[in-house]
Amino acid sequence: MAERFVRFGRHSLRSLIGKSPRSVAGQVFVLQVALVVLLVAGAVAALVLQSDRDTNAEAKRRSVAVAQTFAHAPGVEASLRAADPSSVLQPLTEAGRKAAGVDFIVIMDTKGIRYTHPLPDRIGKRFVGRIEPSLAGRVYTESVQGPLGDEVQATVPVHDAAGRVTALVSSGMKVENVTSQVYRQLPIILGAGAGALVVSTGGMALVGRRLRRQTHSLAPDEMSRMYEHHDAVLHSVREGVLIVGDDGRLLLANDEARRLLELSADAEGRHVRELSGLDPETAALLVSGREATDEVHIAGGRLLAVNQRTTDRDGGPRGTVVTLRDTTELQAVSGRAQLARERLDLLYDAGLGIGTTLDVIRTADELAEVAVPRFADFVTVDLADGVVHGDEPPPTATDIRRVTVRGIRDDHPLYEKGRLIDFLPSAPQGRGYGTGRSELVTDLSTATDWHEQDRETTRDILEYGIHSLITAPIQARGVVLGMANFWRAKGHDPFDEEDLSLAEELVARAAVSIDNARRYTREHALAVTLQRSLLPRALPEQSALDVGYRYIPAQSGVSGDWFDVIPLPGSRVALVVGDVVGHGLHAAATMGRLRTAVHNFSTLDLPPDELLGHLDDLVGRIDQDESSSADTAAEIVGATCLYAIYDPTRRRCAMARAGHLAPALVHRDGSVTYPELPAGPPLGLGGMPFQTAELDLDEGSQLVMYTDGLVEDRARDLDVGMELLRKALTGHPDRLPEESCQAVLDELLPGRPKDDVALLIARTRALPPDRVADWDVPRDPAAVSGMREAVSGKLAEWGLTELDFATELVLSELVTNAIRYGCGPIHVRLIRDRTLICEVADASSTSPHLRYAATTDEGGRGLFLVSQMTERWGTRYTPQGKVIWAEQALPEIAPDDRA
Repeated sequence: MAERFVRFGRHSLRSLIGKSPRSVAGQVFVLQVALVVLLVAGAVAALVLQSDRDTNAEAKRRSVAVAQTFAHAPGVEASLRAADPSSVLQPLTEAGRKAAGVDFIVIMDTKGIRYTHPLPDRIGKRFVGRIEPSLAGRVYTESVQGPLGDEVQATVPVHDAAGRVTALVSSGMKVENVTSQVYRQLPIILGAGAGALVVSTGGMALVGRRLRRQTHSLAPDEMSRMYEHHDAVLHSVREGVLIVGDDGRLLLANDEARRLLELSADAEGRHVRELSGLDPETAALLVSGREATDEVHIAGGRLLAVNQRTTDRDGGPRGTVVTLRDTTELQAVSGRAQLARERLDLLYDAGLGIGTTLDVIRTADELAEVAVPRFADFVTVDLADGVVHGDEPPPTATDIRRVTVRGIRDDHPLYEKGRLIDFLPSAPQGRGYGTGRSELVTDLSTATDWHEQDRETTRDILEYGIHSLITAPIQARGVVLGMANFWRAKGHDPFDEEDLSLAEELVARAAVSIDNARRYTREHALAVTLQRSLLPRALPEQSALDVGYRYIPAQSGVSGDWFDVIPLPGSRVALVVGDVVGHGLHAAATMGRLRTAVHNFSTLDLPPDELLGHLDDLVGRIDQDESSSADTAAEIVGATCLYAIYDPTRRRCAMARAGHLAPALVHRDGSVTYPELPAGPPLGLGGMPFQTAELDLDEGSQLVMYTDGLVEDRARDLDVGMELLRKALTGHPDRLPEESCQAVLDELLPGRPKDDVALLIARTRALPPDRVADWDVPRDPAAVSGMREAVSGKLAEWGLTELDFATELVLSELVTNAIRYGCGPIHVRLIRDRTLICEVADASSTSPHLRYAATTDEGGRGLFLVSQMTERWGTRYTPQGKVIWAEQALPEIAPDDRA
């Protein structure tokens, strides 16, 4: 603010002196500046002297206070009687000197011999200064040339109990330190003086400026010329000027005002209401004294723009100044300009408001919203029915669907929205669709070809008051997609050629957006179809889990989210949820490759961590293949996956994840937790192992697996989404998985999601113990016969005697192989589920292989017989060894037995 004030003062100084050195304003300003400079300089000098005196006085007061403090301090007199007073007093005085901010504290005897001094080599020497006044009991201050230089010091006596002077204490400061305090105050003093100078100069500049404004810095001859020029300009401008006094009398009228108002020669001095030929409204405005801006008044067949302002704003005499401008021709031009501006605004709004989405119907609605009511009273948009679904339009105007109807009223007789129309080739819409050119119908009552389309409806339209039509083809890339129809009703002029051009421009802007939306709709439908074809169409039959699922594609585009339920040997089931990073066909195709890979790896019956390791290698190879491809637009794959295996015989779930969110677990009491599951890196990064975690699940627990689109959103944090999921699941342990899926979506996704969502909820079942039988087998060939008898008895108990022969044969072969080629312990398990499952486990990791034995071979036919007698068989590896399993189809039994 101060700098701006200084610049203002300098500017004023230059303007005052530079205007005219002879002006009174300039001379007064120079005199005032000189006086202020002298006053400020004197004030600064006085402040400096006063500060110097105050600083010296303060130094003396401080020295006296410090000396008296030490002189009356308890223990000083006793220290003086010590054998070596300096050893006691020197540390005390040095500490006190530093704390009090003085340069020295000297304690001496009555002869002036020092006990203490800041310079130790001065101890024991005579004190520099007068001690006689202090020996007489007085406090004495003086300035001396001491060991530290020029000093200001105070000497104070030390009295004993009898009142005798037993020692002296002197404290003081160097003169240069005292002076430095004065110097530190100089910037403040000089700054205050400069500020006073700036403020005073600015104030004088304002006074001088007002004086210059009142005198105009002009000499008498200059003022005469000014008034002559003023009179010449006043009467030569092409704008009427009137000055009306406070009493309503006309004081001045220039030549243009006389011409416009046709005033007589004696008009000046007369009251405004007495002027002949002046419109009463104009006269009322001139005598009212109110402000007016471009008010249009009629005078002698002219349209005058009248402006009126008061004359007393700057302290002048009361009255008004009126300017008159002839706008008769300007009104016609401005009307056309206003129309052009409105059309430009309409086109501008169309550019902003049309095509905000990639939706065909919404884009057509936006075209109608822009045009009604600013351009037309009613707008209808008709598109080829295939265009709405993303297909190519037909060559003729058949199967045209009305997708938008908008107007100033809702009771119109136009075809309703959604109607399928076949336009005749002779109708304006049919001709425009076929030729690709717009059609203008200024009078619908005489358009016989339009009447042929639907005589009853056209009659209703005319009776309603609609009288004019523009139909413009919606054309993009040389293809007509449909027609946009603009209608006007009574109360508005018919369309003309300029309106036709505007309609074509509006439709052209909408056509590109509609075509983009059509192409997007087609590609989106293809991508969604591809993605849905890659997802499971139906869940496989299995007895371990009750499963509910949901898959919701994103609002725009498709993504790589997937889920799967895969039956495994031993009544186990694998659950998979994954997410490929990115959107579009590339992500969907990659998702299909990964889902197929998971199916293939699951046939190897690998634990979750090993399966994710193989999947990680696959994603890495995909990235390498695409990065080395010639296609520069190839994307690097990134994916996450959660893989779990549930065993209903042990009610145990093993799972591992690769960069995926942890599942939610709904317990039997209705509480919800997120199990501690080691977080592996996303697929494709490589270098980091995955870890498997195992959980014991009660029967009826629900395992909830999902992708990040369910809980993540731009409007909320991930923690908020996880908490919402917890609330949606809490308290409903008996709810069916399908019902839980819908409840979760209703809570977390009230609208269409911006990212794909895959949700899988599985409620666990347990295989009853009476459905499982197991035995430990000694490593002795003779144990095989006993094993056959035990299995035969269990099959009879289950009512599966039909499978007795095949089961005994299969178990005999598998147990014999384990005894011959495997390692102990050997364990046999029989499971009755949807199939009869036979399992033989041993501690060896060697896997048997099926081969065809030659006619001369004595062995090698056992596994061949197993494969022929069972539906399928295989091997899975465990941390303890391997398990060879075989499944047989159950015979048809009653529903009660199946339960």
